[in-house]
Amino acid sequence: MIRTIGSLCSGIESGTVAWRDMGFEYEWYSEIAPFPNKILEMKYPNVSNLGDMVNIPQMILEKSVTAPDLICGGTPCQAFSFAGFQSGLKDDRGNLTLRFIDVINASDSVRKQEGKDTTAAFWENVEGVLSDKTNAFGCFVSHLAGLSKPLEAAKWPKAGLLRGPQRNVAWRVIDAKYFGVPQQRKRLYVLAGGKEFSPENVLFELHTKELEKYPKQELIFDKEGHHFEVFREYTDCLYAAYGTKWNGNAAANNGSLFVVQDGKIRRLSPLECERLMGFDDGYTDLPKARRTERYTAIGNAWAVPVIRWIGGRINNGFERTVCISDPQMKLPLKDYDYFDFSDGICKISDQVTLNCSDQPEESRFGNMRDIVSAKDVPDKLYLTPVACYGILRRGKDRVNPRLKEVLTDIASEMSVEEIEKRSARQPRGKNSGMAKMTKQVKKQILHTED
Repeated sequence: MIRTIGSLCSGIESGTVAWRDMGFEYEWYSEIAPFPNKILEMKYPNVSNLGDMVNIPQMILEKSVTAPDLICGGTPCQAFSFAGFQSGLKDDRGNLTLRFIDVINASDSVRKQEGKDTTAAFWENVEGVLSDKTNAFGCFVSHLAGLSKPLEAAKWPKAGLLRGPQRNVAWRVIDAKYFGVPQQRKRLYVLAGGKEFSPENVLFELHTKELEKYPKQELIFDKEGHHFEVFREYTDCLYAAYGTKWNGNAAANNGSLFVVQDGKIRRLSPLECERLMGFDDGYTDLPKARRTERYTAIGNAWAVPVIRWIGGRINNGFERTVCISDPQMKLPLKDYDYFDFSDGICKISDQVTLNCSDQPEESRFGNMRDIVSAKDVPDKLYLTPVACYGILRRGKDRVNPRLKEVLTDIASEMSVEEIEKRSARQPRGKNSGMAKMTKQVKKQILHTED
């Protein structure tokens, strides 16, 4: 049974928040970023922060720190993110993925001496690692499983199971928007343990009914004495750079990470971002904390409700309730079994069908009404007319129609001279989307001036 935990790349500790009432005990953290360190020190002063994870294998072998039942972590995703450089294992941050295994192996070595079960490992990352061109994921799961040579795939399935000579490894891409927070946040979750552990019993579910679709919800509402409008029932993925890079991406075009408050459009506040990730209000609101620090820390965190769901099921791994042995589901291999569950809903036998999709059997749907708030919203979060114009210019015809109306209305506060000066910087043909948009904004400006 899993009771003690060590945390790598701890961040602001979504895991501790998610599992705080489940009887787990954190033995140590490992984090080096200054702002998350302040949060850990203030909120969890009784848990040691070991700092750089590279030093932890030796610390465990020397027994200066414990070898816990479970080691969890999310090594830096920038090397695998579609928004990053996707340099995989060529990136030092990507190589921390393999250092993660060094920590697991050191813990196993000590636990074997102590007569304990193999360490369980829990790892989270962006789904982009599945298509990483350096085969980072193949290296990662192969080493975890104890294979002598990495398995290779052009693109790994979003769900799978690898039973190797040393460990069993299961993985599944899960979307947080089905767990009670209105945020589309697809992340890859990997769970591994010794041959006595069946991670598929944790991450996969028996499929017994049709999966629910995301419900339609009111996008315009009043709350706290203010009038609000959002542009979709759930947001795009909240990212770490949201505090500074918010106006030139898909979320800026669909408006999902914007809110209209009393006729003015703004970004989400740190408080709203905390709620979007499942944290308590004010979790990152330290004295003198900068908004950019809070945005970065929250955007790098795990979605708390998903981690809570996994924690509530994690000891199912020691039960033999699901038998996956259908030869059609695996390749005929010698020293390991590999199962591809890319179909999401997978029939194992006449009696067993597994849900390996990004949506759980029992979905919970959040509401943006519960996320937005007029509290602690500084003027700097509101988009200026120039910023609105910039989104229109860059987004062109990709901008959400309703968002386009709001942006155009606010952009019309610019002077004709200002808009002509900015449009001249990037000349377009008279029939281009840029020219049409400029003409539309000009028309509104002139109408306003009349």
